[in-house]
Amino acid sequence: MSTQVIYHANPPGVPGFLMARQPVLDRHQDPVAFDLLFCDADGASAVGAPAAPISVLGYFGELNMEKTVGELRGFVDVDEAVLMSDVFNIIPRTKFILNLTENVRASESLLQRVAQLAHHGFVFALDEVLSDAADIQKFLPLVDIVKFDLHQLPLDALIKLTPQKEFASKRLMVENVDTLAQFDTCLALGFDYFQGYYFAHPIILPDRQLAPSQLAAIEVVTLISTEADSGEIEERIKRDVSLGLNLLRLVNTAAVGSHRIDSLRQALMVLGRNQLLSWMQVMLYAQPRENVASVKPLLMQATTRGKMLELLAQRHRPGNRSIADAAFTVGIMSLMDALFGMPMAQIVRQIAVVEEISDALLQRKGYYGELLKLTELSERAETLSLVRAELDKLQISSGEFYQLQSEAFEWSNLITQGMH
Repeated sequence: MSTQVIYHANPPGVPGFLMARQPVLDRHQDPVAFDLLFCDADGASAVGAPAAPISVLGYFGELNMEKTVGELRGFVDVDEAVLMSDVFNIIPRTKFILNLTENVRASESLLQRVAQLAHHGFVFALDEVLSDAADIQKFLPLVDIVKFDLHQLPLDALIKLTPQKEFASKRLMVENVDTLAQFDTCLALGFDYFQGYYFAHPIILPDRQLAPSQLAAIEVVTLISTEADSGEIEERIKRDVSLGLNLLRLVNTAAVGSHRIDSLRQALMVLGRNQLLSWMQVMLYAQPRENVASVKPLLMQATTRGKMLELLAQRHRPGNRSIADAAFTVGIMSLMDALFGMPMAQIVRQIAVVEEISDALLQRKGYYGELLKLTELSERAETLSLVRAELDKLQISSGEFYQLQSEAFEWSNLITQGMH
């Protein structure tokens, strides 16, 4: 018997829009900000949208930005209409980095406006720099960050452009870094910030060995999945001291209950097996690994996906905890090929999962596969326009979807900060 789903309009006060959040990393591959891209709820203007709509930008006050970016900042595209509006009276200056898009012209009035906003504490970036044109030269004294795009500018052109003395005092950022080789080249060129999903692409090494704590966590996951005795699970966690300590830190960071959890036995009693299984899956991303592009953004991305799939399942099939737990597992495991440097097929042989989860991870099939595809589409600017059709299948409005995103972002920010 299928569950009846009632379609809801956007929640009161939430404008209709879709949003993608993409991490921006520093030279140590620590997240320092997020690129935020907005488009209409129908997805009609997802890629190449000139700026964040004023109505949407005004929605992101202190509280909503805190949920979306945590302790970091969000890059947003702005055009002349946004810059000359009064939206800056209501948005937090410490949470935004304002991208001056390529279609913004350096008129005298606009230069004065940018200078005024910068004086009041707003931070600016110059977006998609392709040359040292006159408009760029006029804006340069007013911006802190200069951005280049590898999809617009090939590496050889980038090598010629970035040594320009005009950029010497600026933070340089490169977008659409797709491979680890591109990251290494841009690192050598002196770039400060990097945006792209190179860290989420698996680098398959045939002799890759897992860290001892990862092997221990996989053993615990297997014990839980095969319904082993609780005493056996506790003893296996205790044999790896760092695993036990990190587990206690994680569950206390996530505020599982009103009281602090001080022992593994207490954790097992309070959490229950399903939640313990979820935390052990998160723990796999918290273990430092050599030869991995970066564990930190993977932890952030995986926890966001896990929570997002769980919330979507709860919204679409309310009252079914087992479906929500399985959805969380699919989201968390979906980046383990990048984490371990192994094919996903090999991972699902090592970590016991039911067929529905395996089908979702390997082929994006079935109910969980559909939820995973939706979440993946919502992560990237170039696929954001496809989200609306997937939401219609689930009878979820764009406003509801943003609220689920916001909750997932907030939870992931909490976990990531607690583990580092």
